[in-house]
Amino acid sequence: MSLISAAEIGAVLALIPPPQSFADLDEQVAKGLPKGALRASIEHVLTTPAERTQLLHAIIPPATYKRRKERLSAEESGRAERLARIFATAAHVWNSEDDARAFLNTPHARLEGQTPLAVSLSEIGCRRVEALLWQIFYGLPV
Repeated sequence: MSLISAAEIGAVLALIPPPQSFADLDEQVAKGLPKGALRASIEHVLTTPAERTQLLHAIIPPATYKRRKERLSAEESGRAERLARIFATAAHVWNSEDDARAFLNTPHARLEGQTPLAVSLSEIGCRRVEALLWQIFYGLPV
C-alpha cells in the first residue's frame, strides 16, 4: 500500500524534472540517478554533516562513491530511492519533516530497539518500517 506519489519521492531526491509516475521513477532508477539525489535524500533524513557522511558510507562505500562521475549505479540508485521513499512516507504520516526525521532516528520497540532508519537500509527492513508507519497513520495498535 502506498499513498506516496512518485513525485513526492522525486522531490526528496531533488529530481528535475520530477517523475510523473512510478514507471517513470523506475526508469530513472534503472538508468542511474544523479549522485546528488542520494545526497539530497540524506540531507532530508539527517541534520549533522558527520551523521550524513556516516549514512552515505553505509549506503555506498566511500571509494565507490568517489569513483562515480555523475550517476549512481542502478543498485545504488535503488538504495537512494528506498531512503527517499521511507522519508516521504514518514513525512506524510507525521505531516512534518521534522517529526519524520525524529521518528526515523529514534529507536522503536517494534523494530527490536533499532531506529527505523537503520532497519530501512534493506528492502525487507524498509517494508517493515513502511508497515509500521501505515499502522501509525491508520491508528492501529503498534
